[in-house]
Amino acid sequence: MLIFLSWSGHKSKAVAEALKTWLTQVIQAVEPWISSDIDKGSRWNQEVSAKLEESKFGIICLTRNNLDSKWILFEAGALSKTKNTKVCTLLLDITPSEVEQPLSEFQHTTIGKKDMLKLMHTINKSIISAGKRGLPDKVLDSTFETFWPPASFRENTR
Repeated sequence: MLIFLSWSGHKSKAVAEALKTWLTQVIQAVEPWISSDIDKGSRWNQEVSAKLEESKFGIICLTRNNLDSKWILFEAGALSKTKNTKVCTLLLDITPSEVEQPLSEFQHTTIGKKDMLKLMHTINKSIISAGKRGLPDKVLDSTFETFWPPASFRENTR
């Protein structure tokens, strides 16, 4: 299942790139995509648009500095309009009360262990809903424990 990772700025890009690796360690059925995956010479706008349409899940990496980013708002809006796509925000250095409309419409996730585990269960349910093979809850919990905490998250969320 394709997961679109949205970012804007150095900190959220670093976390999105770390998240890309970590997600595939925890749930092997996911295919995280980040715009830095675009090959040189490609038409980046077409590539981003295609991935936005294909994605069944979007994670918007939010920082205090990118709350008003036009690209964050564009990608969040495009994801939310795609049928059967779930979108959530990943709050890196902000609290839910700091997030205003339209981004406050989405379910927020913090970098804390409990909240990240809940996000993994939501992604796993989306995989199953898409007709793909997800993980049994106990296996997901065990895999999550094995790979938690990702060191790169700790480094980039301060």
